[in-house]
Amino acid sequence: MEEAGAFEKLILYPEKEKRQSIPKEPFWKRYSLLGQSLLFLLLGYLFSENILFAAAILLGGFSLFKTGIKNLLRLNFDMKTLMTIAIIGAAIIGEWREGAVVVILFAISEVLESYSMDKARASIRTLMEMAPSEAVVVRNGKELTLKAEDIEIGDIMLIKPGQMIAMDGVIVEGASAINQAAITGESVPVEKVIDDEVYAGTLNQEGFLKVKVTKHSEDTTIAKIVHLVEEAQGEKAPSQRFVDRFAKYYTPVIMAIAALVALVPPMVFAASWKEWIYQGLAVLVVGCPCALVISTPVSIVTAIGNAARNGVLIKGGSFLEEAGALKAIAFDKTGTLTKGIPIVTDFIHFGKKEPSELLAMIAALESRSQHPLSSAIIKKANGLSLDYAIEQFTSITGKGLTGTIDGTEFRIGNLKLFEFIPEKITEQIFELQNQGKTVMIAGTEKEILALIAVADEVRESSKGVVERLHHLGIKQTILLTGDNQATAHAIGRNVGVKSLEAELLPEEKLEAIKKLKEQFGRVAMVGDGVNDAPALASATVGIAMGGAGTDTALETADIALMNDDLTKLPFTIKLSRKTLQIIKQNITFSIVVKLLALLLVVPGWLTLWIAIFADMGTTLLVTLNGLRLLRVKD
Repeated sequence: MEEAGAFEKLILYPEKEKRQSIPKEPFWKRYSLLGQSLLFLLLGYLFSENILFAAAILLGGFSLFKTGIKNLLRLNFDMKTLMTIAIIGAAIIGEWREGAVVVILFAISEVLESYSMDKARASIRTLMEMAPSEAVVVRNGKELTLKAEDIEIGDIMLIKPGQMIAMDGVIVEGASAINQAAITGESVPVEKVIDDEVYAGTLNQEGFLKVKVTKHSEDTTIAKIVHLVEEAQGEKAPSQRFVDRFAKYYTPVIMAIAALVALVPPMVFAASWKEWIYQGLAVLVVGCPCALVISTPVSIVTAIGNAARNGVLIKGGSFLEEAGALKAIAFDKTGTLTKGIPIVTDFIHFGKKEPSELLAMIAALESRSQHPLSSAIIKKANGLSLDYAIEQFTSITGKGLTGTIDGTEFRIGNLKLFEFIPEKITEQIFELQNQGKTVMIAGTEKEILALIAVADEVRESSKGVVERLHHLGIKQTILLTGDNQATAHAIGRNVGVKSLEAELLPEEKLEAIKKLKEQFGRVAMVGDGVNDAPALASATVGIAMGGAGTDTALETADIALMNDDLTKLPFTIKLSRKTLQIIKQNITFSIVVKLLALLLVVPGWLTLWIAIFADMGTTLLVTLNGLRLLRVKD
C-alpha cells in the first residue's frame, strides 16, 4: 500500500549538503507521452480501431504499468497495482475504448496532482533560492568573489545597497535597513547598526555594509530552516498514520469485494461473465485509495510551507495537528510577554536640582557599575552629557554604589543604603514596587534626591495576543515566571492572562506544565528556548520565541516564532485548526464517495467511466481543498 506522504518529488537533503535549485523540466518534455496518448485516443474514436486504443493505453500508462506490474510480482497491492489489473482486465474482455480513457484520465489526474504538490512546496524552493551562491569577501587586503561554501568564519563580506546577504554574520562597519521577510516573516525592514546580527537570504536595502561571517554556509539560519521544514513536510502526522493503518486493511478488502462481484453473480445466478468481470474491474478502479492517500499530506505540506513563509517554523505534521487541538497555553514572562530589556518607567525627583542635571549625574555614576539595571538608566539619559569627574567610586554588593562629584558623596541603591527615608517617600517606593517595578533610590547622606523605577517592558502586542487566544477558544492562559509575586501580578493584569504562578524554579515550571496537562489535556508552553527548555520539552507543543539566529530555540522547540513576534501565535493556532478541519473533510469525503460509488454495483450501474471519475475527481478535489491552506493569512 502506498504510504501517506510517500511522494516521489519530496526531497530531504542531508543537513550539511549544499542545496541546489530544483531543475525545471520543460512542460512539453515532461508530458510528451501523455500528449501522444491523447492523439491515439482521438484517432481511435475517428477510425474505431482497437489497435489505436491499445497504443493510447501503452503510451499513457507506461509509467503506471512499469510500477504496477513490478508491485504485482512482489504482491504489493498499491493504487498503481489496482489500476494495472483493472486496465489489463478491460483489454482482456475487449473494453479497449474504456481502458484507454481510464489510462488517460489517470495520467491527467497525476499531472494535476503533481502540479498541486509543486505549488504547495513552492515556498520551500523560494527559501532555497533566497541566499546568494556567492559573495564579495576581503582577504589579505584583496576583494575576492567566492562561492558561499568557500567562505570561512571570520571573513569580511562587502554588501552593497540592494544586494542579498549570502552568509550569517555581524555588522562591523556601516548601518542599513534590512528586509528580513524571508527569515522572520516581518514585512517592515529592520534598522541594523554595528554589532547587530544579519542573516543569509535577507536584503540590504540602503547602506553599504561590512559583515564579519559567523557561520558556515550549511549552518546559516536559512539553511537550518529549509532543512527543518523539509523534514517536517516528510514527517507523518497522526492522521497520516491513521490513513496508513486504514489502507493496510482497506486494500485487501477492496480486492476481495472486486473478486466477489466478478465471480458470484455468474457462478451462483448464471449472470453474464463479461458484464460482471467488467463490474469487478470497475470496483478495483473506484477502490483505488488515491484520494485517501493524498488527503492528509497535501494539507500538511501546504500548511507547513505557508507557516514558514510567514515566519513560523513548525517542525512536523504532528505538532501542526496538536497545535490545532490546544486547550491551554502557558507563557514565560521575560523575553516572551515582555521584551526582556529593562527600561526606566518612572523618574521622580525631589529637591532643587534640575531633573536633567540630576539624571545625568546618576547616569554618570551608573556608567561605572556592572549592575544589570545600569544600562536602563544610561539609556534614559541618552543625549545628556555624562562628563563628570567621579572620585572614590565604590560598589557595595547587595546595597548599591557611592561616588563623589564636586565634593558631594552621592548614593544610588536600595533601602539598605540609606539610614533615614521620609515616610511619604517610603510609601511611594512601596507603591512602585506593587506595580512590579524595581526601585532605586538616589540621594546623599542627608537627603533623598530621586526615585528611579525600572521594569521589563511589556511587548505592545502581548495584551492583544492573549485577547485573540481567548477569542479563539483557548480555555486557559497562564503566566509562569521566576520573578517575584508583585511583578508577576502587575504583568498578568497588564496582558490579561487568566492565572499566574510566580517565583518558580525551572523544575517547578515543569511541574506546573504537568498539572496543566492533567487538567486540560493538550498544553503549549511559550518561552525563549533557553531556561525554559524542560517546560518546552514537557508541553504537548513547545513554542520558542526568537528562532532567527537562536540555535537553542530552533533545537528545543516544536514550533519557533522566527522574529520574536508573539502575534504569530494566534495565526499558528488558526492555521493548525484550519488544517485539522480540511484533513477531516478530505478523509470523510474520500471514504463517502468510495462507498456511494461501490453501492452502484448492486443494481449493476457501476462503469469504468464512473469509477475513474469517482476516484480521480475525488483526488483532485481533496488536493485543491488542501491548497486552500495557502490562503490562510496572518
